[in-house]
Order: sequence, then C-alpha cells, then structure tokens
Amino acid sequence: MPTGSPLVTDLLDRLCRKGNPSLLARGRFGLEKESLRVAESGGIALTPHPASLGSALTHPHITTDYSEALLELVTPPFEDFTQALDCLQELHLYVRDRLDREFLWATSMPCILAGEDNIPIARYGHSNPGLMKYVYRVGLGYRYGRTMQVIAGVHYNFSLDDAFWPMYQALLGEEGSLRDFRDRHYMGMVRNLQRYGWLIPYLFGASPSVCSSFFTDKEPDLLVFDDHTYYEPYATSLRMGDIGYQNRKEEGMGIKAEYDDLDSYVHSLARATQTPCPVWERIGVKVDGEYRQLNANQLQIENEYYSSVRPKQICGDMETPARALKERGIAYVELRSLDVNAYHPLGVDETQLRFLHVFMLYCLLRESPAISCTERKEIDRNLIWVAHQGRDPLLKLQRGDRAVLFRDWAAELLRAMAPLAELLGEQGGNGAYLHALREQQRKLENASLTPSGRMLEEMRANGEGFYQFARRLSREQWRYFSRQQMDAAFARELDEMAARSLAQQEAMEQAGSESFDDYLARYFAGQI
Repeated sequence: MPTGSPLVTDLLDRLCRKGNPSLLARGRFGLEKESLRVAESGGIALTPHPASLGSALTHPHITTDYSEALLELVTPPFEDFTQALDCLQELHLYVRDRLDREFLWATSMPCILAGEDNIPIARYGHSNPGLMKYVYRVGLGYRYGRTMQVIAGVHYNFSLDDAFWPMYQALLGEEGSLRDFRDRHYMGMVRNLQRYGWLIPYLFGASPSVCSSFFTDKEPDLLVFDDHTYYEPYATSLRMGDIGYQNRKEEGMGIKAEYDDLDSYVHSLARATQTPCPVWERIGVKVDGEYRQLNANQLQIENEYYSSVRPKQICGDMETPARALKERGIAYVELRSLDVNAYHPLGVDETQLRFLHVFMLYCLLRESPAISCTERKEIDRNLIWVAHQGRDPLLKLQRGDRAVLFRDWAAELLRAMAPLAELLGEQGGNGAYLHALREQQRKLENASLTPSGRMLEEMRANGEGFYQFARRLSREQWRYFSRQQMDAAFARELDEMAARSLAQQEAMEQAGSESFDDYLARYFAGQI
C-alpha cells in the first residue's frame, strides 16, 4: 500500500479551491493524564484518594484509574491546544496544594512496587455505580495482575469541528446521512491510526527501561541495565510492548475488535462482553459472597479491551459504550498510545499536540481500506517491533507482502504530511505545525533525540538506574509546580466542584435501594 498518497494532496488542493480549509484547523482537543501518587520514598502511595480533591466517582476532572494511587486528570475539550495544556497545568497545581508529603511520578513506568498486594485498588464508595467500578478493577487484577495496571499514559481526544462534516461530504460528493458519513470517515481515521500508529512510540515513547520491582513472578526477557533496572537497547516504549497491558491472555480466545465500520466495531466488542470464557470462569464471579469480577465473559465491559485508539461517544446513565456509539455515533477519537513525557511537567507538550493534529488529519484524509486478517497481524507485530526495537537503524517492518526499513517508511509518512502541516500553518498556525513536523523528522534522522534515546543516554551519563532517574525528574517537576501560582478563580471553581462531587456521591449512596446483583443485571440487560 503506497504511503505517499496523491489522494491527500489532491484532496487538499480541492479543499482550498472548493471547500473551507480553515475547518481543518478547528476542532475540539482534550487531554487525560494519568500520574502515580508516590510517597517520599518513591514507592506507590498507600493513602486513600485525598478527600480534598473531591469524589473520584463523580468529579468531572480529577479521578482515579485502576489504583487508588493512580490519579487521572481530565480536561474538558477545548478549541485550542494551549487552553487544554493551561487547564492541565491548573489541575496539577490544584493537586500539588492538596497532597501531603507525596508527589506525582514523572514517567509511565512505576517504581518500587512491593508486590501486587501493596497496589491499592481504586474505591468509589458504596453506591452501585461505585461498587461496579471497584469490582471491575478487582476483576482486572485477577485476570491480568495488578502490576501492569499502574502503568500511566496520556490520552489525546480529538474531534473535528461540526461544520467540517457537511463541507467535506459535499466536497467528496458522497450521499447518505451526515451521521453515517461522519462515522464512516472517523472509522477510516481509526484504521489508519492503527496502520501507522507505530510512529507514536518511536517519536514519543519514553519507557525504554523498567524497575526490576515491576516483575514479581518471573525474570523478564529483557537485558540488565543495573542491579535494579531492566531495559532494551533500542526500545522506545516498553509500555506499548509485550510487558504492557495488551490483553495478552486473551489471544486465541477470539477477541479482536472489527474496524470495517462502526456497526461491526460495536457488535464485536458487545459480543465479547456476552461470551463466556472458560479461563475466566475458573476465577469465579461471586465467591463466598464477594465479587471477584463483574462476570466471567471474555470482557467484563467494553473498556477492558485494550486498543491504542478508540472511537468514543459520551455515555448516558446506565448506558454501555457500545450502545452509546450505536445510538449517537462517534463524537471523538481517543488516541491512547502516548507515554507520559518524562521531560515535561505536564507529561505532554504543545509540539506533540500539533504533530498529533497533523497526524490524525492525515489518517482521516488518506484512503483507508478494510483491515484484513493478515494486515491485523502485521499491525500488531509492527507496533511491538517499534516498541522494543524502534531505534535500531536496521529495523524492518512488514508492509504488505514485503519487509521495509522502518526509517524509510517513517520518512515517507512524514514527508507526506508536510503539505497538510503547511496548510494548517496558513490557517493561523504561524509555522508551528511545520516546526512540529520538522522536529519529528530530526528525531528520525537522529534516534538519540527521541525521549527514549535521551533517557538511556542520561541514565548512563549520570550513573543512574531507572528509579534514580525517574525520582530525580519527578522531584524536579514537583519543584517546578511549587514555583507556579494557580489561578485563584479556577481554584475556587475546583473547590466548588470537589464539594459538589462529594455531595453527589453521598446522595447516590443514600438514595440507592436496589441490590448490586439487580443493578448489574439491569446494566447488562441494556447491552446491544
């Protein structure tokens, strides 16, 4: 499949002549950033989610992921990158002022894990929705182990401006409903983000090494960096590799999402949440009166299926993600493959976001045929190869029926994005998009400029293992936040949100009279 697609160039030309190119620069951008709370020792915090931050169940911007210690900061969608980053900074400052002798870990990979039993599962109170979130996480621990669940990442949420879709449909001359057109092309974007998603760990991967405490049951197939650190010499993102949460235990069980169209996607995931799995049945669902998992199906809920990119729709009360997509279509696309940027206090920077804007638009505009079974395997293998060996100058990826040098393919992709970056710059980017693209091209020319390359070189130069490196950066970033002044009005707003969230959780707990068993039955009865 040729990457330097003339169709993209032709589309941009038609867009400039007959459409409205400014709509490409407009959209909605949101961020979700996970950060592990750690004690002064550098080990995972064993304290509860601070009540001063509000309820992790109901707060719209400050919550937890798998662990009580894995904080998740969520911005609303904004029309500008800088607004999303400003909001993320304010959320960090708010958290900073409310942590007692704790700080946030600066890397995706955790450190000083004293066994799985010392990883506290996130709790959300005694309401049925809160219990469901907790039991789901208990199930993840039984199915995959707790350790890999405390790996942190950054999610990038993107949607195009509503006005883009009727303009684009008219430009392409496609008939049918606008919603069907939008869903079809968003799914095309998702397929291409998978095809070319191996670019992300190379350019932004920041987990080439891992603390030895991450491995509790067996020796990993990695090299020894020092007494407490494993690594791969050419690794970019071990988080996205074999050691990360990739549903590996589900291989061979028939769980693969289908991306041909939205209907196929939602039904493939919904089917997995309704299909019993003998492996999970051996765990048990309710044992001695205590839930070990929500059910013994291939997936407890759709979110259990790991993917580097997801089409998303906002869920209503008691609505599954699959039903929300089926009822209202795709609202935005979530890119989940970003490691936490260890060299930036926010875990992500504006240059990354500008490049990702170009990349996602490129994946939308170029042709996107259905993914065959053969290509599905190629996509999975290519991502793993880049995660573990991406900085190897001799690395080859599978591209159809032939193996090609990673660097040649990546260079071809980046060149193909240049006209799009230039066009976005003409719509008000002031050259920032081309600058972002050129920065990625420099990383391709010199692998030592990648975050993963910088990390290993710095560790060697300073005589540091992963723990010492990550702790040093974490403390430096925490000092950075201590020098920043939070916006007083936003602080008051977050105080009010925290109080409302706690009151909302309490009201949910007091109002509920339905048994948890009945609640689960009613929830799963609403599946498609």
